[in-house]
Amino acid sequence: MMRPCVSGEKGLTESVAEKMLTNWFAFLLHKFLKECAGEPLFMLHCAIKQQMEKGPIDSITGEARYSLSEDKLIRQQIEYKTLILNCVNPDNENSPEIPVKALNCDTITQVKEKILDAVYKNVPYSQRPRAVDMDLEWRQGRIARVVLQDEDITTKIEGDWKRLNTLMHYQVSDRSVVALVPKQTSSYNIPASASISRTSISRYDSTFRYTGSPDSLRSRAPMITPDLESGVKVWHLVKNHEHGDQKEGDRGSKMVSEIYLTRLLATKGTLQKFVDDLFETLFSTVHRGSALPLAIKYMFDFLDEQADRHSIYDTDVRHTWKSNCLPLRFWVNVIKNPQFVFDIHKGSITDACLSVVAQTFMDSCSTSEHRLGKDSPSNKLLYAKDIPNYKNWVERYYADIAKLPAISDQDMNAYLAEQSRMHASEFNMLSALNEIYSYVSKYSVERLQPLDTTLTDTANLLATARIDMPSWMSCTT
Repeated sequence: MMRPCVSGEKGLTESVAEKMLTNWFAFLLHKFLKECAGEPLFMLHCAIKQQMEKGPIDSITGEARYSLSEDKLIRQQIEYKTLILNCVNPDNENSPEIPVKALNCDTITQVKEKILDAVYKNVPYSQRPRAVDMDLEWRQGRIARVVLQDEDITTKIEGDWKRLNTLMHYQVSDRSVVALVPKQTSSYNIPASASISRTSISRYDSTFRYTGSPDSLRSRAPMITPDLESGVKVWHLVKNHEHGDQKEGDRGSKMVSEIYLTRLLATKGTLQKFVDDLFETLFSTVHRGSALPLAIKYMFDFLDEQADRHSIYDTDVRHTWKSNCLPLRFWVNVIKNPQFVFDIHKGSITDACLSVVAQTFMDSCSTSEHRLGKDSPSNKLLYAKDIPNYKNWVERYYADIAKLPAISDQDMNAYLAEQSRMHASEFNMLSALNEIYSYVSKYSVERLQPLDTTLTDTANLLATARIDMPSWMSCTT
């Protein structure tokens, strides 16, 4: 079941009813998500990942040249080249090599992850080998095999900074042959407790050329481990991890926004179609032949009925109820966390970009007008021209749902019963009861105190009114 969104000032005010509603939608919209909304969501995730990986991504800070999030944008100019690596097929070394795109500024771990993505592109992420469990071999001819690592005896250290090794560091050229092999335990792996003196490292030139045997290489290339006492800081592309230019005051921050907004807009333009496709799917009553899920129509009619019963005719209030019920409690969580739906890995830069898309989605559901100014965040500026159009989609969506024929309680009950039968074998009732018991046990004091207070007040009221108290209440007062 998908994790519910957490609302509230401190993220702790979500009620049990709200969680039940979120999970109710998660259960009943599974078919719609699988057959309709899942495809544009997956395509958006893939497009973001592909676009981000076209340019440098700092493995330490998670910042990237191409980003929707200003917080995760590399400020410095990074020189880089795209390389094609010919990867040996791990399942059959005699089969054709697999071409993999990488950047010469990529760390070795980043290269391994790109190779794994290419080789196992049709395999769920949880079933793939992990990059940390694999070694990357640079094969030069039939015999020479060089093991590349993020840190080894050739790692460059200057003052208090230690730079992770990259393809450029090893001088790996275009069309080089590489292979992923299971990590081998040998003398170049030393425990985290071990330390290497800086003087011994400085004896080696950072330029790495090797033509000997693999065994002799491993024997003279120990892994450099962080020396906590010396305070050595690891970096990849950018040393200034804290963006000193943003600490010069508000003016400095505004200058950064103006300078880099063009690059953010370029990335936004590349991803625009995928964002539009997803929003259009979620704000459409009929899409690709899929009818609107009954749960949405039933819940929206229920909200309108409650508004009528309490004489609430403010359209903004009704709109907000519906937005809080479905888009902001369910869809935002799915957009922000596609790994809840798919067996994929979500990197920090992808997460930052999805957060911008999710914020745009929330702004589209809002009834308030967003006035832009010099202090507006970059994500508001990025989608300033799109949000009014998205808002029209939302209003049309709610209006179209209201026009659809009402669903009777009998039809809804039959639908829920059918859903229960379809998934009866997929749930463990005892496990669910155990989870409820664990929850009640953990928060028993918080739950019992209000109950005791309520029962005591009721008993006092009954005593004042000289009405006999039911026997079941006598043991609690």
